Amino acid sequence: MNPAIQNAKRIIIKVGSSLVTNDGHGLDLAAVATWAKQIAELHTQGKEIVLVSSGAIAEGMLKLGFRQRPVEVNELQACAAVGQMGLAQIYQTSFDRYGLNTAQVLLTHADLADRTRYLNARATLLTLFHLNVIPIINENDTVVTDEIKFGDNDTLGSLVANLVEADALIILTDQKGLFTADPRKDPTATLVQTARAGDPELEKMAGGAGSGIGSGGMLTKILAAKRAARSGAHTVIAWGREPNVLTRLAAGELIGTQLLAPDSHLQARKQWMVDHLQTAGKVFLDEGAVQKILKEGKSLLPIGVIRVEGEFARGEIISCIDGEGHEVARGLANYSYSEAALIARHKSAEIVRILGYKGDPELIHRDNMIVLQA
Repeated sequence: MNPAIQNAKRIIIKVGSSLVTNDGHGLDLAAVATWAKQIAELHTQGKEIVLVSSGAIAEGMLKLGFRQRPVEVNELQACAAVGQMGLAQIYQTSFDRYGLNTAQVLLTHADLADRTRYLNARATLLTLFHLNVIPIINENDTVVTDEIKFGDNDTLGSLVANLVEADALIILTDQKGLFTADPRKDPTATLVQTARAGDPELEKMAGGAGSGIGSGGMLTKILAAKRAARSGAHTVIAWGREPNVLTRLAAGELIGTQLLAPDSHLQARKQWMVDHLQTAGKVFLDEGAVQKILKEGKSLLPIGVIRVEGEFARGEIISCIDGEGHEVARGLANYSYSEAALIARHKSAEIVRILGYKGDPELIHRDNMIVLQA
């Protein structure tokens, strides 16, 4: 059984170029339609899905007459610009049959390295979940350069899993999963069904790029699973043309290779916060706010903040200090220092009037807070 996927509410599904484009022969309409049908079924089960799709460059290569993947960045960008049009169109057409809207989200490494853009991307994706839209994510190859490109959508999938705190990452590929050796060269190779994400032995088993269409390989998938596990997401690597692979995984069937994260995403995120030796700022709380956090497990509201210190930005980790100067908790700030200073000692209902826009009612939400003493 595979409870890691069966119990997952928020899932990132990554499909590779060779699958989307039928090994470079053009967009595979039947395959995309099959995945759309399965994703629609998962959606009816209450699961939140993000689809990370390769294929834009491969589709552009076909239309522009390239026989091999270009090495020049400007040629890759041109292929992406041409191919992205067809890729977005086929996905929306496929999901239209099930009454689902899709959204095209193009990201670069710079978007996730910059804290403000990171939080904006996160807010957009969470809003799309709320609106029952299926985000279709790809690297923004049209503007990417060597310095900022992810290099493969396996990496992008793991970063998106971290971004939205997904429970699971499913990587659909043209291989059955991870084998102990390359099955194309070693007939004694066996499928690794279950392992721990981040196990160094897995990287030794993985080889190089598997096809001339995409830029990834089994090693990038193993590293992606390792990265996704840092936020508590489990990973499955499976053959994309396995019949009903997504719905069967969601039903608990063990297909391909399952790489388990050691901790839940909530535990992993909170451990990450604890491990910070220094926080970006401090908020000093009144006794009522301290008790709400320690005794009732509540979020921190602006009205409970006496004063604010530090030059922190939205999304950075800040410390919550009680009246005796002790750090009682820490968490991710929903507001920057300047904003927090303005709304401190005010009710959440007054945030719109003070800041001019409607933000989160909490300064730190309880899901993004770790209590250090009780």
